[in-house]
Amino acid sequence: MAAGTGAQDRWFDSGRLCLDLVATGPGPGGCDRLDRPARLAEWLVASRLVPHGTPLTAVDEAWVARFRQLRAALDRLLAYQLGGESAQTALDQVNALAAGPPPGLRAVRGRDGTLVRVLSGPQGCGELLAAVARDAVDLLTDPVARAGLRRCEGEACARLYVDTSRGLRRRWCSSEVCGNRERVARHRRRVRAVP
Repeated sequence: MAAGTGAQDRWFDSGRLCLDLVATGPGPGGCDRLDRPARLAEWLVASRLVPHGTPLTAVDEAWVARFRQLRAALDRLLAYQLGGESAQTALDQVNALAAGPPPGLRAVRGRDGTLVRVLSGPQGCGELLAAVARDAVDLLTDPVARAGLRRCEGEACARLYVDTSRGLRRRWCSSEVCGNRERVARHRRRVRAVP
């Protein structure tokens, strides 16, 4: 996924659209990455939900509120999935959105002659929400993907990801960020323990 404007603004790429949306939620510092329409529009492109260059002039505060509602439902549903409990209301919300029509896509020739993906016309918020909700349905109904669903073991990190590593031994959402923090902390503990 693309990066934002600074180190704190980097978008998380879990490999699953629905998990990427959940990752936009308030982090340890309480910063919500979908705090305004421009940030949602940036995420829609960075997540590859809409092709780069797509005009997103219709994105407004109502879109932000609807994406945040879906994010909250997904977060509850996935947390309960990991805990083996039921989250029927969240499941009902996700299913209702997934039943909507997906965004219309088509292939056109780009400037260099290769085929590129574009939206077939102006897309509403509902179509884009449906795409994210369908990804969640796919994830939760695929036994292999569902078995790989994990929460990051990094300190102060609660991001979700699908573990596709050999042996399913991945522990962190990002080896470069959370994994590196853990390795540095472990090193510091060993250094302090030496008399």
